[in-house]
Amino acid sequence: MKTNECTLFIEGLDCPNCAAKIERKLNTLQRIKAATVDFLGNRVIVESEDLSQDELAKFIQTEVDKIKDGVKISTKKFYWHSHNHHHSHSHSHEHSHSHDHSHSHAHGEEDTDKIKKKLLIGGILFVLGIFIPKTLFIPKFAVFLVSYFIIGGDVLVSAVKNILRGQVFDENFLMSIATIGAFAIGEYPEGVAVMLFYQLGELFQGIAVNNSRKSIIALMDIRPDYANLKTDSEIKKVNPDEIKVADIIVVKPGEKVPLDGKIITGNSTFDTSALTGESLPREAKTGDIVLSGFINKTGLVEIEVTKVFSESTVSKILDLVENSSSKKSKTENFITKFAKYYTPVVVITALIMAIFPPLLIPNATFTDWIYRALIFLVVSCPCALIISIPLGFFGGIGGTSKHGILVKGANYLEALNDVESIVMDKTGTLTKGVFKVTEINVENNVKINDFENNKTDLTQPLLLKYAAHIEKFSNHPIAQSIVSEYENSIAKTDESIVKDFKEISGFGIKANINNHQILAGNSKLMNSENIRFDKKENLGTVVYIAFNRQYIGNILISDEIKEDSPKAIRGMKANGIKEIVMLTGDNNAIGKNIAEKLEIDKVFAELLPNEKVEKLEEIYKTKSEKGKVVFVGDGINDAPVLARADIGIAMGGVGSDAAIEAADVVIMNDEPSKIVTAMKIAKKTKTIVWQNITLAFAVKLIVLILGLFGDATMWEAVFADVGVALLAVLNATRVLKYKVNENY
Repeated sequence: MKTNECTLFIEGLDCPNCAAKIERKLNTLQRIKAATVDFLGNRVIVESEDLSQDELAKFIQTEVDKIKDGVKISTKKFYWHSHNHHHSHSHSHEHSHSHDHSHSHAHGEEDTDKIKKKLLIGGILFVLGIFIPKTLFIPKFAVFLVSYFIIGGDVLVSAVKNILRGQVFDENFLMSIATIGAFAIGEYPEGVAVMLFYQLGELFQGIAVNNSRKSIIALMDIRPDYANLKTDSEIKKVNPDEIKVADIIVVKPGEKVPLDGKIITGNSTFDTSALTGESLPREAKTGDIVLSGFINKTGLVEIEVTKVFSESTVSKILDLVENSSSKKSKTENFITKFAKYYTPVVVITALIMAIFPPLLIPNATFTDWIYRALIFLVVSCPCALIISIPLGFFGGIGGTSKHGILVKGANYLEALNDVESIVMDKTGTLTKGVFKVTEINVENNVKINDFENNKTDLTQPLLLKYAAHIEKFSNHPIAQSIVSEYENSIAKTDESIVKDFKEISGFGIKANINNHQILAGNSKLMNSENIRFDKKENLGTVVYIAFNRQYIGNILISDEIKEDSPKAIRGMKANGIKEIVMLTGDNNAIGKNIAEKLEIDKVFAELLPNEKVEKLEEIYKTKSEKGKVVFVGDGINDAPVLARADIGIAMGGVGSDAAIEAADVVIMNDEPSKIVTAMKIAKKTKTIVWQNITLAFAVKLIVLILGLFGDATMWEAVFADVGVALLAVLNATRVLKYKVNENY
């Protein structure tokens, strides 16, 4: 049965533990196959067999209402932007709900202001209460009580609602029991203070999480605000969504290129750092393609749009980044499961502590042991763990994007820590993939027909002319290099004379010109057609050409190693990669030569595209259980291998849509050393995530032990809950500022 996967948007979900609960609940429902709640992205990704998107939203809304109040599920997205923006809020395709967005935006601000006012008034009363002398017991108690209800009223209301829904173990309930318990045993100031500290902590945690979200999104804020559309009479500012393919837009110096397109007048330099992480500006002239997200630096250009906004590079990248937090790491999934058991266990322990010691231990008082039990309750909230882990990974993904590396999910960033083998395609990955004709070799004493069908001696220009005409229809880089050599040095090709064109993958091309059959391809093509030829062992790609089944000569094409490749291989080895393998469709001599120059461990040459997957399978058999295999390709015909590897990395993904779809990591410029940068950021992210886990566990454990022996107060307990969460959130954002040392 076919399952539909769809994304719904969440508004008003401010508690990471509730997000984890909603996710667990949705995964137990029959009509839902799988659900992921992405707390940072404010989304739910759901797979279901029989429900449409609208039905799913209604169905999930009813379930969410049973767990938490005020959370809205919608099929439409609301955008929030970092505050330094001044543009309209209706970027999304759904202009109709732009007013919703501004509402949701303001709604958050209002809430924060309300909470601040409540805490201020409650706090002043609390301080007053402390200064009222003990002799005036009634006013003193009354002031504390009023202060308590002002500060914690909403927590009590939520706790009661949740108990009625059968949701007992949540932080509202834990805080209510703990503080009411403090009042019950006469610790009024502590009851109020704990609630005040808890609410303050929640407020700061919410602000910190939102700021981290914003700073990460701001890093990727390459969304253009407007486009200058050129019409017959004027240039007008419009929303990039409204522009169609073939429209003409004007980009002035200092403006972002809003959509992908081709320059039709003018030339300029462009800052591409937002997409590629490259600091050097890129020159572009009439006829060149420019991508959305580039910033025009010097000249005015007119661009003919080649892709609508939703298909443009910027949109794709933003989607990738926004979706990245929905693919969860193993650590995250483990902690979510752990939290499910952790809270009930601690709560049950607290119950046992409140009841049994006073009955069993001589001189033990209920007041004392109930207080110790209350400390257990406060410490049992797992929020610090649940939020700091995804935030750490989200920060890591933001950090890699600063270097022009897009990682599609926390699971891939985490997996980069366990890489054992890196398998790399040669062309376009280790080498420039820019082919040049370096030799044209003509067979001696051969006569063939020229294009007017007169018998003539074979010359180099004639051989090139035949080759260029039949290669004209192929997109292969080698074919293109032959065509450009002919067109740049001799004349334009005449496509109309080529008939019966046929490309044979992994072999070459057959076609007819003036009723003569022309073959151009590798040695396999010549052998399969039983044509006798003289095989060359050159350090380049040889295209053999036959005219009416007679071998007439060859063209040698060479490809250069990228300047960055030796550094990349060194960096991989320095970072503990056990095996680096190169795959290529080229001949053994070329493969071996490049592998030796770059000190690559293994090379497999003369592979057809489908054989690359087979080689990858062989490598899988030799790795350890935990080890990961990475495949790096430039995306042209690499999609199956990219998809099969544990982590598929596409090089120079700015160009190839297929690569962006199939790969798990996209390196926006063409530098293989960025793989090492990604691995270093992955390592740093892992360190920060484990620091957070260790911090949260250690502090909670210490406070639990102190509480058990009566040496901790509620203050320590609230710190172990809210304080630790705040520290973990602040620590998680450090990865954004991490400076990668790129010299190795």
